[in-house]
Parts: sequence; structure tokens; C-alpha cells
Amino acid sequence: MSLQQVYLFLLAGAVILLVSVAVARLAHRVGLPVLLAFLAVGVGLGEDGLGIHFNNVALAQALGTAALAVILVEGGLSTEVSLIRPVLVPASILATVGVLISVAVVAVTAHVALDLSWQLSLLLGAIVSSTDAAAVFSVLRALPLPRRLTGLLEAESGINDAPSVILVVALSTTTLHPTSVVHLLGDLGYELIAGALFGLAVGWAGVWLLRRLSLVTSGLHSIAMVATGVMGFAAAGIAHASGFLAAYVAGLVLGNAGLPHRRATRSVAEGLGWIAQISLFVMLGLLATPHELRASLLPALVIGIVLLLVARPLAVLLCLTPFRVPLREQVFLSLAGLRGAVPIVLATIPVVARVPGSRQLLNLVVCLVVIFILVQAPALPPLARRLRLVPTSVGRELRAEFAPLDVIDAELIELTVDPGSRLHGVEIFELRLPEPCAVTLVVREGRAFVPQPTTRLTTGDQLLVVATTAQREAVERRLRAVARAGRLAAWYGETGDPDGPAAINR
Repeated sequence: MSLQQVYLFLLAGAVILLVSVAVARLAHRVGLPVLLAFLAVGVGLGEDGLGIHFNNVALAQALGTAALAVILVEGGLSTEVSLIRPVLVPASILATVGVLISVAVVAVTAHVALDLSWQLSLLLGAIVSSTDAAAVFSVLRALPLPRRLTGLLEAESGINDAPSVILVVALSTTTLHPTSVVHLLGDLGYELIAGALFGLAVGWAGVWLLRRLSLVTSGLHSIAMVATGVMGFAAAGIAHASGFLAAYVAGLVLGNAGLPHRRATRSVAEGLGWIAQISLFVMLGLLATPHELRASLLPALVIGIVLLLVARPLAVLLCLTPFRVPLREQVFLSLAGLRGAVPIVLATIPVVARVPGSRQLLNLVVCLVVIFILVQAPALPPLARRLRLVPTSVGRELRAEFAPLDVIDAELIELTVDPGSRLHGVEIFELRLPEPCAVTLVVREGRAFVPQPTTRLTTGDQLLVVATTAQREAVERRLRAVARAGRLAAWYGETGDPDGPAAINR
């Protein structure tokens, strides 16, 4: 590849990312799911759009698998163990037994209603029966659901990719007979148990190593944590265990070990996760050819209705009733089984394995995913309110990630009162920050509180300051000046010049 081609490749990649972000913003404003916007960008670039021809299914499978690994690591890093620990057993049963129930119902429907072979019918069931971690993490975390329900959904979505992958790979490469079914269930058990153990081992080893490395740079620390999670995925895969489960479990261990730079790590992991999601959906959009999907629309509707109204509710009912999960929560869980990129990536496995009829199966899955994202995701917030699972006054306009500080053209500044800093002993009002900037939170000895004007700062305090973009430089100068010369900094002629000595630790 020539240097000129490298420039063109980087330019195309940057433009696609920027266009995807812009389209996602537009999709949110008109009420469409963000993930569908990414898929639409890929379709627009494809054969029926700008004419880019992409049909390398093997490459799509490889890149899609790598992207899913990053997404699962990010999901584990940003999930609190305290959230999923009380529901780990029911979530695990729903992610395994529930998947098998859904596979059986979908397979029978596909065989009877669509006249598919048993192999294709079972493959279809295995492909579409698991919920999608990327979709769940990006859509449902914006809803203030009860902790038990949130934990169930996140744990299930993080675990159930693994059994689906195992089933799809096995069904794509083996001939079905009673002996093979027993062997398949044995492989399923091994891969899940071994994958979980790999995730725990790699996660604990990563925690041990990172505590001894003592990386002072948050960027390097964040990269090391994400790399450790990906290493768990790869190591488990080499051992023929479930890499997807290993990646999620390793992320859980790392994200809840009390390591430093937790906030920065989550930010880096979230950014990598979004890049993975954008790349994944754009690539899958390129792989899809809309004019070939028309014949699959009706079969996709049939399977989607059965999956949404029969298979998923039956799996939830049978798996969660013994755990006394309230009926209204079961209803929401039944309808919140979001599908996204995972089924499309899984549908590439039989295509690569050259299973007869697998290309038509891929088209059917693409149609089903688009229908699910378009119809199901926007319906979840009103459904949650209708079931009284969230306050009726909470709506999309109040979700934190959709009310960024750029709406008021402001930014957050974090700083620590280091030993020797003249900020020690200064009262909040004595900082004299320019209007409308203010110290909004102080963390002292692990306890956070909103400061009063007379609150006196002490060594070790961590401050969160909100500053408008126009005043940010003035705020930083003032804080730097007081840190160097105390409350009378202006009297001593200290201007907070960043090139001067002892700049503040932001």
C-alpha cells in the first residue's frame, strides 16, 4: 500500500466516523435509534447508495468479532458488580436456558412456517435468540430502571452472546444427530465455564500487575485495562473457550477492583466502544444490499413477531418465575430483548462455512435486526413508564448523556489540593471565580458534598468546577494563582501564568 493510499484510507475513515456522529445526532433529534443511524450510513455507502462494493463476509466476521470483544470489555468495565451480583444466578439461567428455549421456538416456527431445513431453522434460532450487549448498553442505560432490572438486563446481555456463538459455530460445522446434540451440550458447558475462568484469571492477573506498575498517566492506565480485557478474549479463544464471556468477566473484574484512574478508564473505554459500534454497524450496512432484502421482509416479520411475543416471553417466564421476579418486570424483560449487530455478525458464520442457504439467512437476519431496532428501541421508554418502572416525569430530555454541558457552553474542571498548595485553608468564596463559574462538588476523604461559600478547603480535597468555555482560561488562571500565592494572590501580583512555577494539578 502506497503512502497516498494510506492518506486516502485515513481520510475516508475519518469522514465516515464524522458523518456517523452527525447522523446519530440527527437520529436522536427525530427520535430514531442511534444504532440504526450507523447502519444507515453503511447502507448509504454500499452498492445501492454510493456504489461501494463490499462482500467479503470472512473479513466482516473477523472485524465484527474483534469489535464485539471491545464492546464487551467496555460493558464489563462500566458495570458495577454490586448491580449484577444479586441477580447473577437468574441472569445466567436466562442467558443459557432461556436462549435454548428461544432457539427451539424460533426453529420450529421457521421449519413449519418458512419451510426451512432443520439446520437453517436451528441456525436462525441460535442467531437471533440472544440479546445484544451493544444495544442494551447504549439504549437501556439511559432509562432510570430499578437496579434489579438493570442488573438482570446487563448481566444477561453480557453473558448470552457466548452460548449463541457456540451454538452457531457448532450448527454450521456438524451434522445433527442424537449423539451430536449431547456432544454440543457438553461443549457448551465447557466453553462457558472455561470462558468465565479465563476471564477471572486474566482480570485478577491484570489487577495484580496494574497495582504494581503504578502508571501515573491515566491514558496509559486506561489502555492497559482495555488491552487486558481483550487479552482475556483472545486467550480464551485460543483455548477453545468462550472469548466473549471471558472479555466481559475480565472487564468486570478490572472495572470493580478499585484501581486508580477509574473515571478516565471508563471514558477511554466508552470512546473505544463507540468507535467499535460505529465501525461494526457501518461495515454491516456495507455488507447488506437493500434490493436483495425485499424477499426476506415478510419472513423476518414472521420470525420477529414469534420471537418478540412467544419465544422471549416464554423463556423469561420459565427462567425467572422461580426467582419471584414481578410480572411487570417480566413483561419488560420480555420486550426489552434488544437485537443489534451481534445477530448479523453471527449470521456471517454459516456463510463463511458455506452452509447451503446461508446467504438468504443473512438477508433475513439483517431485515429482522432493522425492524427490531426501528420498532422496539423507541418503544421501551414509554413501555417502562406504562409499567410504572420509571417515574412518569422522567423523559428523554432529562437523561444525562443527552443533556451535555455544551448546551450551556460550559466545561468541567477537576483539580486536587496537593500537599504544599496554598489552596489549603482558603474558603470557597475567597476563590472569587468569574461569574457564572462555580465549585459544584468537593470530595473529601471519600465523601462528596456540595460546598457552601464558607467551606474551607483542605489538603487532599478534590474539586469539581463548572466553567463556561469563555471563562475557562480565567478560571484556571485564578485557581492556579491561589494555589501558588493563597487568597491574596492578586495583592502579590500572582496572575496564574501557566508558564510560571507550580501549576495546579488538573
